[in-house]
Amino acid sequence: MLAFAPIDGAAGVASTVVTSIASFAEPFAGTAATAIAIILFTMGVRLLVSPLTWAQIRGQRRTAALAPRLRELQAKHKNDPAALQAEMLKMYREERASPLGGCLPALLQIPFFTVMYRLFTTPTLSGEHNALLDERFFGTALGAHVNEGGPALFAVLLAMLTVLAWWSSRRMALVQAANPTPADAPPGQAQIMRMMRFLPYGTVLFALVVPLAAVLYLVTTTTWTAVERLLLGADRHLLSAAAPASAGEPGRG
Repeated sequence: MLAFAPIDGAAGVASTVVTSIASFAEPFAGTAATAIAIILFTMGVRLLVSPLTWAQIRGQRRTAALAPRLRELQAKHKNDPAALQAEMLKMYREERASPLGGCLPALLQIPFFTVMYRLFTTPTLSGEHNALLDERFFGTALGAHVNEGGPALFAVLLAMLTVLAWWSSRRMALVQAANPTPADAPPGQAQIMRMMRFLPYGTVLFALVVPLAAVLYLVTTTTWTAVERLLLGADRHLLSAAAPASAGEPGRG
């Protein structure tokens, strides 16, 4: 229990914020005030961590832009791993990039989402009842699961998550197609990459076992991610960076 104490404390603060937003929204939202507060709070947190997301995308862009040079180095030093490693480190240092450039910002976002998961899925926080889950949305308690009522509401939300998962999976497939797995890649890497396309559908499966409040959070945050990537053109850059390789290396003078 001690391990959850800091998370519960942060979730308690988040609960107070959501409750305040709900109180403000209640005059015009009625019984849907808490659900709307969850959506607004999720959007606010995503806006707060947006600089980390942008840093993650910038890191991915730098790495993608270096992909053609990386392939050249791999071909040049395919029989000399030590030389390849040295040249890669030199290239990343000169370009002020990192092969893990997109990972650190993503890791820094984890505490925020851990707190939100705790807030929207746990019946008790710091030993006290989580009253947010008692509120209702279209007649269904925010603490209810998919098998406990509100079939039409859950059906709509799950359909939205499925569409978002399909879009994310298709985006991932296009990026992978533009960045094919090298022929000399470790055995099984291509299969692993193909399997990763199905990971977005894990959100849909997750929504089947969490309360309605968490499903609202999942729909909001995945929608935010999709819109954010479209507005920032993150995947378009990854595809265009790989275009020379997919068009054929001989065309490079």
